[in-house]
Amino acid sequence: MIQWQKSTFSSGSDGASCIELAEDSSLFLRESDDPDRMIIVAPVALAALLRQVSYEPFHGAVKPRRSG
Repeated sequence: MIQWQKSTFSSGSDGASCIELAEDSSLFLRESDDPDRMIIVAPVALAALLRQVSYEPFHGAVKPRRSG
């Protein structure tokens, strides 16, 4: 059985609006409001996603890539 971990930034008292992460033989992501839909993600891809969403100021903008 996969053990899911909820984000510490889950909103609401029931944590219904959050991303959950699990590790089995692979890494899995899912939204808590749709737990039957999961994606498998590579560790490198997850690290890149976390770097991107933690970029300040995020505000929905994409962080510009550095050239060279």
